[in-house]
Amino acid sequence: MKSRMITLPEAIADIVKACEVCTVGMVDSENMPYTLPFNFGFENQTVYLHSAPVGRKIEVMKANPEVCIVFSTAHELYKQSENVACSYGMRYKSVLVRGKVEFITEFDEKVRILNIIMKQYTKRDDFEYSTPSVNGVAVMKIVAEKIEAKAFGY
Repeated sequence: MKSRMITLPEAIADIVKACEVCTVGMVDSENMPYTLPFNFGFENQTVYLHSAPVGRKIEVMKANPEVCIVFSTAHELYKQSENVACSYGMRYKSVLVRGKVEFITEFDEKVRILNIIMKQYTKRDDFEYSTPSVNGVAVMKIVAEKIEAKAFGY
């Protein structure tokens, strides 16, 4: 089986939206990799994240906003021969997004983005938010500078 590159924006969005979490890769001040899982929203080739407004991930993203985000789904083990280890493989679909983190501070834009994130998990985007809740959350926007998508075994 060969992997195939996926280039259609709709197919890429379908893979991303099938994921429950994404993994965000960053580089800290000691030039060490740092990765964390996040809940997310995705719209128009833009990834949206939210987080507590303080902590290591916020410090790392502010110091070095370049990130790489991985989405991976549809994992399925297959085999050609029960007793031959090298005949086993894993089907998958994945998307890799590279971009720069932008911290959103404007209240109405934060609400709009929080609803995009909620839509990923609930299919709804009409939630209400209290002012303290919106003011107390960090909201991040990553416009994709580069997107790569692949499928293997599908």
